[in-house]
Order: sequence, then C-alpha cells, then structure tokens
Amino acid sequence: MATPVVHGSFSLERHFDAPPSRVFQAFADPAQKSRWFQGPPEWGQDEQTLDFRVGGRETSVGGPPGGPLIAMAGTYVDIVPDERIITTYEMAADGVRISVSLATFELVPEDGGTRLFLTEHGAYLDGVEGEEANAGRRRGTADLLDQLAAYLASEVAPAAS
Repeated sequence: MATPVVHGSFSLERHFDAPPSRVFQAFADPAQKSRWFQGPPEWGQDEQTLDFRVGGRETSVGGPPGGPLIAMAGTYVDIVPDERIITTYEMAADGVRISVSLATFELVPEDGGTRLFLTEHGAYLDGVEGEEANAGRRRGTADLLDQLAAYLASEVAPAAS
C-alpha cells in the first residue's frame, strides 16, 4: 500500500518596485521567465517550455550535477492579465511523481509597485518528500520569488537612470 498523501498549504507575499503589468510580463513572456525561473545556480540552466494561455502548458527540467533530474509540468487554469494567474503543476524526481499542486498568484497595485500574494496547496505523494515536504516547497518557492525580485530590479533600474 502506498504511503498516505501529505497535504500542505502556504502563502507568501512580496512587494516589487514594478507595476503589475511588468510583473505579469515576467511570468507571461518565455524569454523573461527563463531568466528568473531556475533552480539553484549549481544546477545550470533548466530546459523550459511555456505556452502562457488558459489551458497552456509549462515545463521545466533540471537538477544538480549527478541527479536527481527534477521535472515540473504545469497547466494554466485561469489568467487575468496584470491581476491573477492560477496554475496546477506536478513535480517528478527521476521520473517518479512526487507532488501535485495548485498555485494562485494575485498581483495588486501598491505604492507605485506591486504586492504579489501567492497561495499554494500541495499533495505530496507516497512519502517521497517526507513530512517536511511543504516547508521545503515553501523555501524553494520563496527563492524563486527572490529571483523574480532580482530580475525585476535589474530590468527596472536601467530605465530609471
């Protein structure tokens, strides 16, 4: 019998010094997203695809040298330009599905920039990620949002000078 599913949820918030339209484009444009949506630097460049539309698919495959190979495959279920993105995605390690998640990104104008609210609900499968699965996913997602912040800052700063 399979190990019971571990369920978990988390929420994150970030303020970006860029308008919602700019933050939204960092998610929607494949060239832009590939610049910030990556694993840790030691992994190297992930292989990515992005079909940003309702029903569209996104994939990202990469991992540390020597493995495991981490694959993310997602589907966009709701998109409201400059306001909201909802996606479902599954993660696999070396071809074994380890989780299925629902993530909601909300973009709200705030102080000349954007307040991003992220809520994620995960089902972590067969004990592959263990009891710490949700905490680990939260840390990884927080790292991605930090990378998004750095990308937006690097892109906004030259225009301001």
